[in-house]
Amino acid sequence: MLIRLLSLPSWAGWLARPLHLSGPMKEEKVEHEGQHSEPGGSQEEEKEGLIEFHRSYRELFQFFCNNTTIHGAIRLVCSKHNRMKTAFWAVLWLCTFGMMYWQFGLLFGQYFSYPVSLNINLNSDKLVFPAVTVCTLNPYRYSKIQEELEDLDRITEQTLFNLYKYNSSHSSSNKARVRRELLNTLPYPLVKIQDPHPFHHHRASGVQENNPQVDKNDWKIGFILCNKNKSDCFYQTYSSGVDAVREWYRFHFINILARLDSQDLNEAALGNFIFACRFNQASCNEGNYSQFHHPIYGNCYTFNGKNDSNLWMSSTPGINNGLSLTLRTERNDFIPLLSTVTGARVMVHGQDEPAFMDDGGFNIRPGVETSISMRKETLDRLGGDYGDCTNNGSSDVKVKNFYSSKYTQQVCVHSCFQENMIRKCGCAYMSYPKPDEVEFCDYKKHTDWGYCYYKLQDAFASDNLGCFAKCRKPCFVTSYELSAGYSRWPSATSQDWVFQMLSIQNNYTISSKSGVAKVNIFFKELNYKTNSESPSVSMVTLLSNLGSQWSLWFGSSVLSVVEMVELIFDFLVITIFLLLRKFRSRYWAPSQTA
Repeated sequence: MLIRLLSLPSWAGWLARPLHLSGPMKEEKVEHEGQHSEPGGSQEEEKEGLIEFHRSYRELFQFFCNNTTIHGAIRLVCSKHNRMKTAFWAVLWLCTFGMMYWQFGLLFGQYFSYPVSLNINLNSDKLVFPAVTVCTLNPYRYSKIQEELEDLDRITEQTLFNLYKYNSSHSSSNKARVRRELLNTLPYPLVKIQDPHPFHHHRASGVQENNPQVDKNDWKIGFILCNKNKSDCFYQTYSSGVDAVREWYRFHFINILARLDSQDLNEAALGNFIFACRFNQASCNEGNYSQFHHPIYGNCYTFNGKNDSNLWMSSTPGINNGLSLTLRTERNDFIPLLSTVTGARVMVHGQDEPAFMDDGGFNIRPGVETSISMRKETLDRLGGDYGDCTNNGSSDVKVKNFYSSKYTQQVCVHSCFQENMIRKCGCAYMSYPKPDEVEFCDYKKHTDWGYCYYKLQDAFASDNLGCFAKCRKPCFVTSYELSAGYSRWPSATSQDWVFQMLSIQNNYTISSKSGVAKVNIFFKELNYKTNSESPSVSMVTLLSNLGSQWSLWFGSSVLSVVEMVELIFDFLVITIFLLLRKFRSRYWAPSQTA
Protein backbone atom coordinates (compact mmCIF):
# COMPACT_ATOMS: atom_id res chain seq x y z
CA MET A 1 0.00 0.00 0.00
CA LEU A 2 2.84 2.36 -0.88
CA ILE A 3 1.25 3.86 -4.02
CA ARG A 4 -1.61 6.30 -3.97
CA LEU A 5 -4.58 4.63 -2.36
CA LEU A 6 -8.17 5.57 -1.78
CA SER A 7 -8.65 7.13 1.66
CA LEU A 8 -11.35 5.84 3.96
CA PRO A 9 -13.48 9.05 4.00
CA SER A 10 -13.75 9.03 0.21
CA TRP A 11 -15.32 5.56 0.13
CA ALA A 12 -18.80 6.97 0.72
CA GLY A 13 -18.62 9.03 -2.45
CA TRP A 14 -16.85 6.29 -4.35
CA LEU A 15 -19.65 3.84 -3.60
CA ALA A 16 -22.01 6.12 -5.59
CA ARG A 17 -19.76 6.17 -8.65
CA PRO A 18 -19.28 3.31 -11.08
CA LEU A 19 -16.37 0.99 -10.32
CA HIS A 20 -14.31 -0.09 -13.33
CA LEU A 21 -12.26 -3.19 -12.40
CA SER A 22 -10.48 -3.08 -15.74
CA GLY A 23 -10.55 0.70 -16.29
CA PRO A 24 -7.71 3.18 -16.06
CA MET A 25 -5.54 3.52 -13.00
CA LYS A 26 -6.13 6.02 -10.29
CA GLU A 27 -3.36 8.33 -11.57
CA GLU A 28 -5.09 8.55 -14.97
CA LYS A 29 -8.39 9.51 -13.33
CA VAL A 30 -6.79 12.22 -11.27
CA GLU A 31 -5.00 13.61 -14.32
CA HIS A 32 -8.24 13.60 -16.33
CA GLU A 33 -10.09 15.39 -13.59
CA GLY A 34 -7.32 17.96 -13.33
CA GLN A 35 -7.68 18.94 -17.02
CA HIS A 36 -11.34 19.91 -16.52
CA SER A 37 -10.84 22.00 -13.40
CA GLU A 38 -11.99 25.57 -13.53
CA PRO A 39 -9.27 28.07 -14.28
CA GLY A 40 -8.29 30.14 -11.38
CA GLY A 41 -10.07 27.81 -9.01
CA SER A 42 -8.29 26.40 -6.02
CA GLN A 43 -7.51 22.75 -6.69
CA GLU A 44 -8.33 20.54 -3.72
CA GLU A 45 -5.47 18.46 -2.64
CA GLU A 46 -6.43 14.87 -2.00
CA LYS A 47 -5.89 14.13 1.64
CA GLU A 48 -4.03 11.01 2.64
CA GLY A 49 -6.10 8.82 4.93
CA LEU A 50 -4.95 6.78 7.89
CA ILE A 51 -6.25 3.53 6.38
CA GLU A 52 -6.48 3.23 2.59
CA PHE A 53 -7.40 0.43 0.21
CA HIS A 54 -7.10 -0.30 -3.48
CA ARG A 55 -9.89 0.65 -5.88
CA SER A 56 -10.06 -2.63 -7.83
CA TYR A 57 -8.87 -6.20 -7.96
CA ARG A 58 -6.62 -5.34 -10.86
CA GLU A 59 -4.97 -2.51 -8.99
CA LEU A 60 -4.48 -4.77 -5.96
CA PHE A 61 -3.01 -7.60 -8.01
CA GLN A 62 -0.71 -5.32 -10.00
CA PHE A 63 0.57 -3.65 -6.84
CA PHE A 64 1.22 -7.05 -5.24
CA CYS A 65 3.12 -8.45 -8.24
CA ASN A 66 5.27 -5.32 -8.56
CA ASN A 67 6.26 -5.13 -4.88
CA THR A 68 6.17 -8.64 -3.41
CA THR A 69 9.34 -10.50 -2.40
CA ILE A 70 7.92 -13.81 -3.65
CA HIS A 71 9.93 -15.00 -6.65
CA GLY A 72 8.13 -15.28 -9.95
CA ALA A 73 5.17 -13.06 -9.09
CA ILE A 74 6.62 -10.04 -10.93
CA ARG A 75 6.76 -12.08 -14.13
CA LEU A 76 2.99 -11.97 -14.23
CA VAL A 77 3.15 -8.17 -14.66
CA CYS A 78 6.33 -7.77 -16.70
CA SER A 79 5.08 -10.18 -19.37
CA LYS A 80 1.56 -8.70 -19.61
CA HIS A 81 2.08 -7.73 -23.28
CA ASN A 82 2.89 -11.38 -24.09
CA ARG A 83 -0.18 -13.39 -23.18
CA MET A 84 1.54 -16.73 -23.73
CA LYS A 85 4.26 -15.87 -21.22
CA THR A 86 1.71 -14.48 -18.83
CA ALA A 87 -0.32 -17.68 -19.04
CA PHE A 88 2.80 -19.79 -18.65
CA TRP A 89 3.96 -17.95 -15.53
CA ALA A 90 0.45 -17.91 -14.10
CA VAL A 91 0.15 -21.72 -14.46
CA LEU A 92 3.68 -22.22 -13.16
CA TRP A 93 3.06 -19.95 -10.18
CA LEU A 94 -0.20 -21.68 -9.28
CA CYS A 95 1.34 -25.16 -9.63
CA THR A 96 4.24 -24.16 -7.42
CA PHE A 97 1.82 -22.69 -4.91
CA GLY A 98 -0.20 -25.94 -4.90
CA MET A 99 2.88 -28.14 -4.53
CA MET A 100 4.06 -26.12 -1.58
CA TYR A 101 0.78 -26.42 0.27
CA TRP A 102 0.59 -30.12 -0.55
CA GLN A 103 3.96 -30.46 1.18
CA PHE A 104 2.59 -28.35 4.03
CA GLY A 105 -0.28 -30.83 4.40
CA LEU A 106 2.14 -33.73 4.60
CA LEU A 107 4.21 -31.96 7.25
CA PHE A 108 1.16 -31.12 9.36
CA GLY A 109 -0.14 -34.68 8.98
CA GLN A 110 3.17 -36.04 10.21
CA TYR A 111 3.21 -33.65 13.15
CA PHE A 112 -0.33 -34.46 14.29
CA SER A 113 0.30 -38.22 14.07
CA TYR A 114 2.64 -37.63 17.05
CA PRO A 115 5.52 -39.94 16.06
CA VAL A 116 8.23 -40.70 18.63
CA SER A 117 11.91 -41.48 18.46
CA LEU A 118 13.61 -43.96 20.79
CA ASN A 119 16.78 -42.66 22.41
CA ILE A 120 19.15 -45.24 23.91
CA ASN A 121 21.68 -44.13 26.52
CA LEU A 122 24.23 -46.25 28.35
CA ASN A 123 24.87 -45.17 31.94
CA SER A 124 27.21 -46.45 34.63
CA ASP A 125 26.67 -45.90 38.34
CA LYS A 126 26.24 -47.63 41.66
CA LEU A 127 22.92 -49.51 41.51
CA VAL A 128 20.23 -50.39 44.01
CA PHE A 129 19.96 -54.17 44.23
CA PRO A 130 16.44 -55.31 43.21
CA ALA A 131 14.05 -57.23 45.41
CA VAL A 132 14.32 -61.04 45.19
CA THR A 133 11.40 -63.29 46.14
CA VAL A 134 11.94 -67.01 46.77
CA CYS A 135 9.08 -69.48 47.28
CA THR A 136 9.08 -73.10 48.46
CA LEU A 137 7.23 -74.19 45.30
CA ASN A 138 4.75 -76.20 47.37
CA PRO A 139 2.15 -75.10 49.92
CA TYR A 140 2.71 -75.94 53.56
CA ARG A 141 0.40 -78.05 55.74
CA TYR A 142 -0.72 -75.52 58.31
CA SER A 143 -1.74 -76.95 61.68
CA LYS A 144 -5.13 -75.23 61.76
CA ILE A 145 -6.26 -76.92 58.55
CA GLN A 146 -4.39 -80.19 59.02
CA GLU A 147 -7.54 -82.25 59.53
CA GLU A 148 -9.34 -80.77 56.55
CA LEU A 149 -6.30 -81.37 54.33
CA GLU A 150 -6.09 -85.00 55.46
CA ASP A 151 -9.74 -85.49 54.52
CA LEU A 152 -9.10 -83.85 51.16
CA ASP A 153 -6.10 -86.16 50.60
CA ARG A 154 -8.11 -89.27 51.41
CA ILE A 155 -10.97 -88.20 49.13
CA THR A 156 -8.51 -87.47 46.32
CA GLU A 157 -6.74 -90.81 46.73
CA GLN A 158 -10.05 -92.66 46.80
CA THR A 159 -11.11 -90.77 43.66
CA LEU A 160 -7.88 -91.77 41.92
CA PHE A 161 -8.54 -95.39 42.85
CA ASN A 162 -12.12 -95.23 41.55
CA LEU A 163 -11.09 -93.57 38.30
CA TYR A 164 -7.67 -95.08 37.56
CA LYS A 165 -7.31 -97.96 40.07
CA TYR A 166 -4.32 -96.17 41.58
CA ASN A 167 -3.21 -97.28 45.08
CA SER A 168 -0.80 -95.00 46.92
CA SER A 169 1.18 -96.22 49.92
CA HIS A 170 -0.82 -93.89 52.13
CA SER A 171 -4.19 -95.02 50.85
CA SER A 172 -3.36 -98.72 51.04
CA SER A 173 -2.12 -98.51 54.61
CA ASN A 174 -5.17 -96.52 55.69
CA LYS A 175 -7.72 -98.20 53.47
CA ALA A 176 -9.92 -99.00 56.40
CA ARG A 177 -10.17 -95.36 57.33
CA VAL A 178 -11.43 -94.30 53.94
CA ARG A 179 -15.18 -94.17 54.15
CA ARG A 180 -17.34 -94.10 51.09
CA GLU A 181 -19.61 -91.47 52.61
CA LEU A 182 -16.59 -89.16 52.88
CA LEU A 183 -16.71 -88.72 49.13
CA ASN A 184 -20.05 -86.98 49.45
CA THR A 185 -18.76 -84.32 51.85
CA LEU A 186 -17.16 -82.22 49.07
CA PRO A 187 -19.13 -80.50 46.30
CA TYR A 188 -18.12 -80.77 42.65
CA PRO A 189 -16.84 -84.38 42.67
CA LEU A 190 -14.20 -85.43 40.16
CA VAL A 191 -15.74 -87.84 37.64
CA LYS A 192 -15.05 -89.52 34.34
CA ILE A 193 -16.96 -88.05 31.42
CA GLN A 194 -17.81 -90.83 29.03
CA ASP A 195 -19.35 -88.78 26.22
CA PRO A 196 -19.27 -84.99 26.42
CA HIS A 197 -20.72 -84.61 22.89
CA PRO A 198 -24.41 -84.55 23.88
CA PHE A 199 -23.78 -81.62 26.23
CA HIS A 200 -22.14 -79.68 23.45
CA HIS A 201 -24.90 -80.20 20.91
CA HIS A 202 -27.83 -79.87 23.27
CA ARG A 203 -27.31 -76.59 25.11
CA ALA A 204 -30.93 -76.68 26.32
CA SER A 205 -29.96 -79.38 28.80
CA GLY A 206 -28.25 -76.69 30.88
CA VAL A 207 -24.78 -78.29 30.78
CA GLN A 208 -22.12 -76.60 28.68
CA GLU A 209 -18.41 -77.05 28.15
CA ASN A 210 -15.75 -74.59 29.35
CA ASN A 211 -12.57 -75.85 27.71
CA PRO A 212 -9.82 -75.00 25.25
CA GLN A 213 -10.40 -76.18 21.71
CA VAL A 214 -8.89 -79.67 21.78
CA ASP A 215 -10.02 -83.07 20.61
CA LYS A 216 -13.09 -84.01 22.62
CA ASN A 217 -12.07 -87.65 22.58
CA ASP A 218 -9.26 -86.72 24.99
CA TRP A 219 -11.64 -85.34 27.62
CA LYS A 220 -11.64 -88.12 30.17
CA ILE A 221 -11.98 -86.44 33.57
CA GLY A 222 -13.43 -83.25 35.03
CA PHE A 223 -16.03 -81.84 37.40
CA ILE A 224 -19.38 -80.18 36.84
CA LEU A 225 -20.14 -76.65 38.10
CA CYS A 226 -23.62 -75.14 38.39
CA ASN A 227 -25.12 -71.82 39.42
CA LYS A 228 -27.14 -71.39 42.58
CA ASN A 229 -30.49 -72.62 41.24
CA LYS A 230 -28.89 -75.35 39.03
CA SER A 231 -30.39 -73.79 35.90
CA ASP A 232 -27.02 -73.51 34.14
CA CYS A 233 -24.13 -75.98 34.42
CA PHE A 234 -20.96 -76.82 32.53
CA TYR A 235 -18.16 -79.38 32.71
CA GLN A 236 -14.70 -78.08 33.63
CA THR A 237 -12.74 -80.76 31.79
CA TYR A 238 -9.09 -81.41 30.94
CA SER A 239 -7.32 -83.50 28.36
CA SER A 240 -4.81 -84.63 30.98
CA GLY A 241 -5.89 -86.51 34.07
CA VAL A 242 -2.92 -85.07 35.98
CA ASP A 243 -4.02 -81.53 35.18
CA ALA A 244 -7.61 -82.33 36.14
CA VAL A 245 -6.61 -83.78 39.53
CA ARG A 246 -4.29 -80.86 40.30
CA GLU A 247 -6.89 -78.24 39.33
CA TRP A 248 -9.64 -79.99 41.29
CA TYR A 249 -7.37 -80.31 44.34
CA ARG A 250 -6.25 -76.68 44.01
CA PHE A 251 -9.86 -75.48 43.86
CA HIS A 252 -10.71 -77.21 47.15
CA PHE A 253 -7.38 -76.26 48.75
CA ILE A 254 -7.92 -72.55 48.06
CA ASN A 255 -11.43 -72.86 49.46
CA ILE A 256 -9.94 -74.29 52.70
CA LEU A 257 -7.32 -71.52 52.89
CA ALA A 258 -10.04 -68.90 52.58
CA ARG A 259 -11.24 -69.83 56.08
CA LEU A 260 -7.88 -68.93 57.69
CA ASP A 261 -6.85 -65.54 58.99
CA SER A 262 -3.78 -63.88 57.49
CA GLN A 263 -1.77 -64.29 60.71
CA ASP A 264 -2.31 -68.07 60.55
CA LEU A 265 -0.32 -68.23 57.29
CA ASN A 266 3.03 -67.25 58.86
CA GLU A 267 3.73 -70.49 60.62
CA ALA A 268 6.88 -71.67 58.83
CA ALA A 269 10.15 -70.06 59.87
CA LEU A 270 12.86 -68.85 57.52
CA GLY A 271 15.36 -71.44 58.75
CA ASN A 272 13.09 -74.28 57.64
CA PHE A 273 13.55 -73.28 54.02
CA ILE A 274 16.69 -71.14 53.71
CA PHE A 275 19.84 -72.69 55.14
CA ALA A 276 22.19 -69.80 54.34
CA CYS A 277 21.92 -66.23 53.05
CA ARG A 278 24.70 -63.79 52.18
CA PHE A 279 24.89 -60.47 50.34
CA ASN A 280 28.22 -58.85 49.50
CA GLN A 281 29.96 -61.48 51.63
CA ALA A 282 27.88 -60.45 54.68
CA SER A 283 25.23 -62.61 56.34
CA CYS A 284 21.57 -61.64 56.07
CA ASN A 285 19.39 -60.88 59.08
CA GLU A 286 15.67 -60.76 59.77
CA GLY A 287 15.52 -57.10 58.75
CA ASN A 288 16.50 -58.03 55.19
CA TYR A 289 13.42 -60.08 54.32
CA SER A 290 9.64 -60.21 54.67
CA GLN A 291 7.31 -63.20 54.38
CA PHE A 292 3.98 -63.81 52.66
CA HIS A 293 1.97 -66.85 51.62
CA HIS A 294 1.13 -67.88 48.08
CA PRO A 295 -1.75 -70.35 47.66
CA ILE A 296 0.16 -72.47 45.13
CA TYR A 297 3.85 -71.76 45.76
CA GLY A 298 3.62 -71.83 49.54
CA ASN A 299 5.69 -69.66 51.85
CA CYS A 300 7.56 -66.90 50.04
CA TYR A 301 10.35 -64.66 51.30
CA THR A 302 11.18 -61.28 49.75
CA PHE A 303 14.73 -60.03 50.28
CA ASN A 304 15.57 -56.32 50.01
CA GLY A 305 11.91 -55.35 49.66
CA LYS A 306 10.35 -51.94 50.23
CA ASN A 307 9.85 -52.64 53.94
CA ASP A 308 13.59 -52.99 54.54
CA SER A 309 15.18 -50.14 56.42
CA ASN A 310 18.42 -50.15 54.42
CA LEU A 311 18.31 -51.18 50.78
CA TRP A 312 21.20 -53.16 49.41
CA MET A 313 23.53 -51.32 47.03
CA SER A 314 25.83 -52.84 44.42
CA SER A 315 29.02 -50.94 43.71
CA THR A 316 30.90 -53.87 42.16
CA PRO A 317 29.59 -56.46 39.67
CA GLY A 318 30.29 -60.18 39.92
CA ILE A 319 29.08 -63.33 41.63
CA ASN A 320 30.83 -62.51 44.91
CA ASN A 321 29.05 -59.17 45.23
CA GLY A 322 25.45 -60.33 44.98
CA LEU A 323 22.91 -62.42 46.84
CA SER A 324 23.73 -66.07 47.59
CA LEU A 325 21.07 -68.44 49.00
CA THR A 326 21.25 -72.11 50.05
CA LEU A 327 17.73 -73.58 49.99
CA ARG A 328 16.05 -76.66 51.37
CA THR A 329 14.07 -78.42 48.66
CA GLU A 330 12.85 -81.61 50.41
CA ARG A 331 9.13 -82.26 50.60
CA ASN A 332 8.50 -83.98 53.94
CA ASP A 333 5.68 -81.76 55.21
CA PHE A 334 4.17 -80.61 51.93
CA ILE A 335 1.33 -81.54 49.58
CA PRO A 336 2.31 -83.81 46.67
CA LEU A 337 -1.18 -83.81 45.14
CA LEU A 338 -1.01 -80.06 44.58
CA SER A 339 2.53 -79.61 43.28
CA THR A 340 4.28 -82.14 41.06
CA VAL A 341 7.68 -80.38 40.90
CA THR A 342 10.49 -79.98 43.39
CA GLY A 343 12.94 -77.16 43.92
CA ALA A 344 12.19 -73.47 44.51
CA ARG A 345 10.73 -70.55 42.58
CA VAL A 346 12.58 -67.25 42.27
CA MET A 347 11.56 -63.85 40.92
CA VAL A 348 13.52 -60.61 40.55
CA HIS A 349 11.44 -57.40 40.70
CA GLY A 350 11.46 -53.81 41.90
CA GLN A 351 11.13 -52.87 45.57
CA ASP A 352 7.76 -51.20 45.08
CA GLU A 353 6.29 -53.96 42.91
CA PRO A 354 4.49 -57.09 44.13
CA ALA A 355 5.90 -60.48 43.23
CA PHE A 356 3.64 -62.17 40.68
CA MET A 357 5.19 -65.61 40.82
CA ASP A 358 2.87 -67.05 38.17
CA ASP A 359 3.73 -64.33 35.66
CA GLY A 360 7.44 -63.74 36.03
CA GLY A 361 9.09 -66.34 38.22
CA PHE A 362 11.32 -69.27 37.26
CA ASN A 363 12.15 -72.56 38.97
CA ILE A 364 15.42 -73.59 40.64
CA ARG A 365 16.42 -77.25 40.31
CA PRO A 366 17.57 -79.18 43.39
CA GLY A 367 21.16 -80.46 43.44
CA VAL A 368 22.18 -77.59 41.16
CA GLU A 369 23.89 -74.26 41.72
CA THR A 370 22.09 -71.65 39.61
CA SER A 371 23.94 -68.41 38.86
CA ILE A 372 21.71 -65.60 37.59
CA SER A 373 23.36 -62.48 36.16
CA MET A 374 21.29 -59.30 35.81
CA ARG A 375 21.39 -56.18 33.70
CA LYS A 376 19.17 -53.23 34.50
CA GLU A 377 17.12 -51.51 31.82
CA THR A 378 14.65 -48.62 32.05
CA LEU A 379 12.00 -47.40 29.63
CA ASP A 380 10.57 -43.88 29.75
CA ARG A 381 7.51 -43.50 27.50
CA LEU A 382 5.86 -40.28 26.39
CA GLY A 383 2.29 -39.94 27.53
CA GLY A 384 -0.51 -37.67 26.35
CA ASP A 385 -0.91 -37.47 22.58
CA TYR A 386 2.28 -39.45 21.98
CA GLY A 387 1.33 -42.71 23.67
CA ASP A 388 -1.26 -44.56 25.73
CA CYS A 389 0.51 -44.72 29.08
CA THR A 390 -0.15 -43.49 32.60
CA ASN A 391 2.17 -41.97 35.18
CA ASN A 392 0.64 -43.45 38.33
CA GLY A 393 -2.73 -44.89 37.29
CA SER A 394 -4.59 -42.94 39.98
CA SER A 395 -6.70 -40.63 37.84
CA ASP A 396 -6.72 -41.93 34.27
CA VAL A 397 -7.24 -45.67 34.98
CA LYS A 398 -10.75 -46.66 36.09
CA VAL A 399 -9.65 -49.69 38.10
CA LYS A 400 -9.18 -49.67 41.87
CA ASN A 401 -5.72 -50.77 43.02
CA PHE A 402 -6.10 -53.48 45.68
CA TYR A 403 -2.33 -53.83 46.13
CA SER A 404 -0.27 -51.74 48.54
CA SER A 405 2.26 -50.91 45.84
CA LYS A 406 2.77 -48.56 42.94
CA TYR A 407 0.83 -48.93 39.71
CA THR A 408 1.95 -51.55 37.21
CA GLN A 409 0.01 -53.12 34.38
CA GLN A 410 -0.01 -56.51 36.17
CA VAL A 411 -1.29 -54.89 39.37
CA CYS A 412 -4.10 -53.27 37.39
CA VAL A 413 -5.06 -56.45 35.51
CA HIS A 414 -5.23 -58.58 38.68
CA SER A 415 -7.15 -55.83 40.51
CA CYS A 416 -9.57 -55.65 37.58
CA PHE A 417 -10.24 -59.38 37.80
CA GLN A 418 -10.78 -59.17 41.57
CA GLU A 419 -13.10 -56.21 41.05
CA ASN A 420 -15.23 -58.25 38.64
CA MET A 421 -15.10 -61.23 41.00
CA ILE A 422 -16.48 -59.17 43.87
CA ARG A 423 -19.17 -57.54 41.75
CA LYS A 424 -20.41 -60.65 39.93
CA CYS A 425 -19.70 -63.45 42.42
CA GLY A 426 -20.24 -61.62 45.71
CA CYS A 427 -16.87 -62.67 47.16
CA ALA A 428 -13.12 -62.23 46.60
CA TYR A 429 -10.70 -64.77 45.12
CA MET A 430 -8.13 -66.04 47.60
CA SER A 431 -5.06 -65.43 45.40
CA TYR A 432 -5.55 -61.64 45.17
CA PRO A 433 -5.91 -58.88 47.79
CA LYS A 434 -9.39 -57.70 48.72
CA PRO A 435 -11.14 -54.83 50.50
CA ASP A 436 -11.62 -55.32 54.25
CA GLU A 437 -15.41 -55.46 54.01
CA VAL A 438 -15.42 -58.35 51.48
CA GLU A 439 -15.01 -62.04 52.35
CA PHE A 440 -12.93 -64.59 50.49
CA CYS A 441 -14.91 -67.14 48.50
CA ASP A 442 -15.96 -70.26 50.40
CA TYR A 443 -18.53 -72.68 48.99
CA LYS A 444 -19.96 -73.17 52.47
CA LYS A 445 -21.08 -69.52 52.29
CA HIS A 446 -21.08 -68.89 48.54
CA THR A 447 -22.33 -72.11 47.03
CA ASP A 448 -21.89 -71.13 43.39
CA TRP A 449 -18.59 -69.25 43.53
CA GLY A 450 -16.79 -72.02 41.62
CA TYR A 451 -19.26 -71.72 38.74
CA CYS A 452 -18.90 -67.93 38.76
CA TYR A 453 -15.08 -68.06 39.02
CA TYR A 454 -14.48 -70.39 36.06
CA LYS A 455 -16.96 -68.48 33.91
CA LEU A 456 -15.19 -65.25 34.83
CA GLN A 457 -11.78 -66.81 34.17
CA ASP A 458 -12.89 -67.81 30.69
CA ALA A 459 -14.18 -64.29 30.01
CA PHE A 460 -10.94 -62.82 31.37
CA ALA A 461 -8.77 -65.01 29.11
CA SER A 462 -10.77 -63.95 26.04
CA ASP A 463 -10.62 -60.28 27.18
CA ASN A 464 -14.39 -59.98 27.43
CA LEU A 465 -14.00 -58.20 30.78
CA GLY A 466 -12.07 -55.35 29.17
CA CYS A 467 -9.28 -55.46 31.76
CA PHE A 468 -6.47 -55.30 29.20
CA ALA A 469 -8.09 -52.27 27.55
CA LYS A 470 -8.66 -50.46 30.85
CA CYS A 471 -5.17 -51.10 32.22
CA ARG A 472 -2.76 -48.77 30.47
CA LYS A 473 0.98 -49.26 30.37
CA PRO A 474 3.01 -47.26 32.90
CA CYS A 475 5.08 -44.48 31.39
CA PHE A 476 8.19 -45.41 33.37
CA VAL A 477 9.23 -49.07 33.67
CA THR A 478 12.31 -50.67 35.22
CA SER A 479 13.13 -54.23 34.19
CA TYR A 480 15.99 -56.64 34.64
CA GLU A 481 17.40 -58.77 31.86
CA LEU A 482 18.37 -62.15 33.32
CA SER A 483 20.68 -64.88 32.08
CA ALA A 484 21.34 -68.10 33.98
CA GLY A 485 24.10 -70.68 34.22
CA TYR A 486 23.91 -74.08 35.92
CA SER A 487 26.37 -76.48 37.55
CA ARG A 488 26.05 -79.56 39.76
CA TRP A 489 26.18 -78.71 43.46
CA PRO A 490 27.63 -80.07 45.55
CA SER A 491 30.03 -82.14 43.49
CA ALA A 492 30.43 -85.87 44.08
CA THR A 493 33.75 -85.37 45.90
CA SER A 494 32.51 -82.61 48.20
CA GLN A 495 28.91 -83.55 48.92
CA ASP A 496 29.69 -85.55 52.08
CA TRP A 497 31.29 -82.72 54.04
CA VAL A 498 28.83 -80.11 52.63
CA PHE A 499 25.82 -82.19 53.73
CA GLN A 500 27.44 -82.79 57.10
CA MET A 501 28.06 -79.10 57.74
CA LEU A 502 24.57 -78.06 56.63
CA SER A 503 22.95 -80.76 58.76
CA ILE A 504 24.85 -79.71 61.90
CA GLN A 505 24.27 -76.02 61.29
CA ASN A 506 20.50 -76.32 60.70
CA ASN A 507 19.68 -79.33 62.91
CA TYR A 508 18.31 -81.14 59.90
CA THR A 509 19.58 -84.29 58.23
CA ILE A 510 20.39 -83.89 54.54
CA SER A 511 21.06 -87.16 52.77
CA SER A 512 20.82 -86.46 49.03
CA LYS A 513 21.15 -83.73 46.44
CA SER A 514 17.38 -83.57 46.06
CA GLY A 515 17.23 -81.88 49.45
CA VAL A 516 19.31 -78.76 48.69
CA ALA A 517 19.81 -76.14 46.00
CA LYS A 518 21.93 -73.03 45.68
CA VAL A 519 21.23 -69.79 43.81
CA ASN A 520 23.44 -66.76 43.18
CA ILE A 521 21.96 -63.49 41.90
CA PHE A 522 24.26 -60.62 40.93
CA PHE A 523 24.78 -57.77 38.49
CA LYS A 524 26.73 -58.78 35.41
CA GLU A 525 27.88 -55.17 35.00
CA LEU A 526 26.98 -51.79 36.43
CA ASN A 527 26.26 -50.35 33.00
CA TYR A 528 22.52 -50.01 32.54
CA LYS A 529 20.54 -49.02 29.47
CA THR A 530 18.02 -46.20 29.48
CA ASN A 531 15.43 -46.12 26.67
CA SER A 532 13.56 -42.85 26.45
CA GLU A 533 11.03 -41.59 23.93
CA SER A 534 11.10 -38.09 22.47
CA PRO A 535 8.90 -36.41 19.83
CA SER A 536 10.17 -37.10 16.33
CA VAL A 537 8.62 -33.86 15.06
CA SER A 538 8.62 -31.00 17.56
CA MET A 539 7.15 -27.56 16.96
CA VAL A 540 10.62 -26.20 16.18
CA THR A 541 11.18 -28.98 13.64
CA LEU A 542 7.76 -28.34 12.07
CA LEU A 543 8.44 -24.61 11.65
CA SER A 544 11.87 -25.35 10.23
CA ASN A 545 10.41 -27.79 7.69
CA LEU A 546 7.68 -25.34 6.72
CA GLY A 547 10.27 -22.61 6.18
CA SER A 548 12.40 -24.95 4.11
CA GLN A 549 9.46 -25.80 1.85
CA TRP A 550 8.52 -22.14 1.47
CA SER A 551 12.08 -21.23 0.53
CA LEU A 552 12.32 -24.18 -1.86
CA TRP A 553 9.22 -23.31 -3.88
CA PHE A 554 9.22 -19.49 -3.64
CA GLY A 555 12.64 -18.49 -2.31
CA SER A 556 11.08 -16.13 0.23
CA SER A 557 10.92 -15.55 3.98
CA VAL A 558 8.50 -14.97 6.83
CA LEU A 559 7.85 -11.44 5.59
CA SER A 560 6.60 -12.96 2.35
CA VAL A 561 4.00 -14.83 4.36
CA VAL A 562 2.88 -11.52 5.85
CA GLU A 563 2.57 -10.15 2.31
CA MET A 564 0.29 -13.05 1.40
CA VAL A 565 -1.85 -12.37 4.47
CA GLU A 566 -2.03 -8.71 3.52
CA LEU A 567 -3.10 -9.65 -0.03
CA ILE A 568 -5.90 -11.86 1.26
CA PHE A 569 -7.04 -9.17 3.68
CA ASP A 570 -7.15 -6.49 0.99
CA PHE A 571 -8.99 -8.85 -1.34
CA LEU A 572 -11.68 -9.43 1.29
CA VAL A 573 -12.05 -5.71 1.98
CA ILE A 574 -12.55 -4.91 -1.70
CA THR A 575 -15.10 -7.72 -1.95
CA ILE A 576 -17.06 -6.37 1.02
CA PHE A 577 -17.19 -2.84 -0.43
CA LEU A 578 -18.29 -4.18 -3.80
CA LEU A 579 -21.17 -6.01 -2.12
CA LEU A 580 -22.10 -2.89 -0.15
CA ARG A 581 -22.09 -0.81 -3.35
CA LYS A 582 -24.30 -3.36 -5.10
CA PHE A 583 -26.68 -3.42 -2.14
CA ARG A 584 -26.84 0.41 -2.08
CA SER A 585 -27.49 0.73 -5.79
CA ARG A 586 -30.39 -1.72 -5.54
CA TYR A 587 -32.17 -0.52 -2.38
CA TRP A 588 -31.01 3.02 -1.58
CA ALA A 589 -30.84 4.70 -5.01
CA PRO A 590 -34.63 4.57 -5.74
CA SER A 591 -35.54 6.10 -2.41
CA GLN A 592 -33.08 8.98 -2.88
CA THR A 593 -34.46 9.67 -6.38
CA ALA A 594 -37.99 9.77 -5.07
